[in-house]
Amino acid sequence: MQTASPAPTVTPERFEIIPTISQFTVQAFASGLLSAFGHSPTFAIRDFSGEVMFSPEEIDKSRIKITIKADSLTVTDAMKDKDRREIELTMNNEVLESARYPEIVFESTRVSGSKTGDSHFSVQMTGHLTLHGVSHELTIPVQASLTGGTLHTHGEFTVLQTAYGIKPVRVAGGSLKIKDELKLTFNIVARRE
Repeated sequence: MQTASPAPTVTPERFEIIPTISQFTVQAFASGLLSAFGHSPTFAIRDFSGEVMFSPEEIDKSRIKITIKADSLTVTDAMKDKDRREIELTMNNEVLESARYPEIVFESTRVSGSKTGDSHFSVQMTGHLTLHGVSHELTIPVQASLTGGTLHTHGEFTVLQTAYGIKPVRVAGGSLKIKDELKLTFNIVARRE
């Protein structure tokens, strides 16, 4: 009696994240007396890098690691330069303490998902987010598409600042404060190496 030969092992392909054509933003939400004036800043993450190991045939073999320079967040909202500098300085020195914690890292520990169409995938990435010297596990839903040698991924997730030992900022004598929850949105492009 013949035994079936084992299925060939699939090796995920390596893709390098291209930050110049990718987008990664953080949306903060204001509360307090002045929140009605719309002081809910959006920050663009300007300096990040990483790689994706992706296997369309066996999504569970896929992996991602992304590293963000904590001091690279810049305000994208229209405002006076003085206000922009003050918010960015507060973000770097008091919130992220980027001199002490220069990197924010997400590294997946398991990935699952399914094909949703021709070269389109719905993926769940679970991994550890290390922020402000604290690491927590989280799951991020991702929509992905593979066209030729280019992998496009997009999605959003939320984090609570207090879970990472960050005290939400208060300004204007406490009449304006930033809520604990932040929303992160990404549209990341990676190319096959």
